[in-house]
Amino acid sequence: MQMLVAAAAVFLAIHLIVSGTRLRDAITGTIGENAYLGLFSLASVGVIAWLGISYNAASATLGSGSDPVLYSPGIAVRHMALPIVLLAFLIGVPGLLTTNPTSVRQEGAASKDETVRGILRITRHPFLWGVAIWSGFHLAANGDEASVVLFGTFFLTAVVGTFSIDAKRKRKLGAAWNSFAARTSNIPFGAIISGRNSFRAGEYFDWRFFAAILIFSAILLSHARIFGVSPFPNGWRPF
Repeated sequence: MQMLVAAAAVFLAIHLIVSGTRLRDAITGTIGENAYLGLFSLASVGVIAWLGISYNAASATLGSGSDPVLYSPGIAVRHMALPIVLLAFLIGVPGLLTTNPTSVRQEGAASKDETVRGILRITRHPFLWGVAIWSGFHLAANGDEASVVLFGTFFLTAVVGTFSIDAKRKRKLGAAWNSFAARTSNIPFGAIISGRNSFRAGEYFDWRFFAAILIFSAILLSHARIFGVSPFPNGWRPF
């Protein structure tokens, strides 16, 4: 468990303290944007691998003193798994496949009017909110200490990350960011509810939507094989 906590602390530090503050500006000013992105990517991949290995080791002792069960969510939460995680994919996957000023090396899109379309009408941070929904559900559905640390780390990083990215883009892009932010919202559906934008079904239900369905279906059917846990309420395993 100590290794998992250490990995979680490092993951939070590099994303919320290094990448999420003016410290990033100081580092990029010293070594350059390309070098920073390369080092940050390597560090992120390495720490995610560390998280996965540490989590598997800690959860292998589920229910013991090493990985105690902190709370039991009950069967009702398991029945919510499919719709909630599907929602996460329907937000997150289109977000990965859409040009977005909040994404790495896509800042220039902020000044283009045609950028605000599809999933960006719902939120300007679709991938991170997809991660937040996914990790938030797994945090609620798994009450053992190891799962709380792992999924709590991803949830916190995703939610806080939306605000830190907004701050970074505002510092870097100025008026172009203000214009983009005025037509979008961080919180999903915020701009639509406030009347600053509107949902366009034709823009959202395109190939990205079907890619999300396909990826969700593939992970759903292989979840038990890959992760050792069936995502279905009755424990069904397709193979």
